[in-house]
Amino acid sequence: METKGRVLVAMSGGIDSSVAAVLLHEQGYEVIGMTMKTWDYASSGGTKKETGCCSLDSINDARHIAVSLGFPHYILDIREEFGDSVIDYFTHEYVEGRTPNPCVMCNTHIKWDALLRRADQLGCEFIATGHYAQIRQENGRYVISKGVDALKDQSYVLWGVSQESLARTILPLGHLTKQHIREMATERGFVDLVNKSESYEICFVPDNDYRGFLKRRLPELEEAVHGGNFVDQAGKIIGKHEGYPFYTIGQRKGLGKAFGFPAFVTEIRKETNEVVIGKLEDLNRTGMYVGQLNMQKYAEIPAGGLETITKVRYKDPGTEAKIEQFKDKIKVEFHDEVAGIAPGQAAVFYEGDDVVGGGWILKSFQKGSVFENIQSFE
Repeated sequence: METKGRVLVAMSGGIDSSVAAVLLHEQGYEVIGMTMKTWDYASSGGTKKETGCCSLDSINDARHIAVSLGFPHYILDIREEFGDSVIDYFTHEYVEGRTPNPCVMCNTHIKWDALLRRADQLGCEFIATGHYAQIRQENGRYVISKGVDALKDQSYVLWGVSQESLARTILPLGHLTKQHIREMATERGFVDLVNKSESYEICFVPDNDYRGFLKRRLPELEEAVHGGNFVDQAGKIIGKHEGYPFYTIGQRKGLGKAFGFPAFVTEIRKETNEVVIGKLEDLNRTGMYVGQLNMQKYAEIPAGGLETITKVRYKDPGTEAKIEQFKDKIKVEFHDEVAGIAPGQAAVFYEGDDVVGGGWILKSFQKGSVFENIQSFE
């Protein structure tokens, strides 16, 4: 029987990637399933049982789907690549005083690059994942747009995927809702998938204790940074902290000290090992600079700038903003104040439902500050 082509499907063992593989199989593609072993959590000294896409149970669940439908399934050990690309990045960003986004790094450097390399080895024209997002071709470019299920949309984490990779990518779930996915799995007899709990944690920090992970990963770090100063907005010392890498912008809980008011981390200063504390309103910013760009809908931002909805974190609904490109950076000016902009997180620019592009947040600023002028920032 003639097929639509051979496709390598990233199968985590969860309901989304499993249904993606089933749909492509039913649509006439020659499906090959692949589950990636990214991290052996038992070796990291964590306190919680290994869960999510790296566990043996998940690998077995993915294999069961493949066997029941009669297509091949492979396990790909990419722990070395994952360690180099994602875990080293994760620890480095915290040491630099930034807040990392490992899921974006994983999508860009692992799920797509590694999958495409294996796809070439297996003679696959396409790769596919279970992400809730859509792809289309327009004006000679491949454009990611939001999935129709607003609560599950994952377009934010896909801004870093290159045009070359998108040209070979299929996202079968983008036009479906989560409820529809559950119904399809039930109809096909995969009831265990419907009842399976989903993990929303970072796969290599399943106990959510990133401080503990950093201390185990970098045994000398705690002693090197312990005892820095908490300072207020005016720079006055108001206490001691455990070390700047163990705090994030916007953090309120776990500060280890009462300040007499609802206190938030508003800035992290690596050079002086200072953590700046302020009130909720002190988190507000009117602009930011974004670098290490990857453009999708347009090769570059049109001269004169572009009006967008800009998201500064995954669950951020987005804020209206004008963006302008200056060589390899984008200056973002929000129309309303935005709270808790964290350097190191991803900024993603939307035009309607389409991803214009994205990059890593370098620095935020408040209107009237010296950093409002890009020359002063550079």
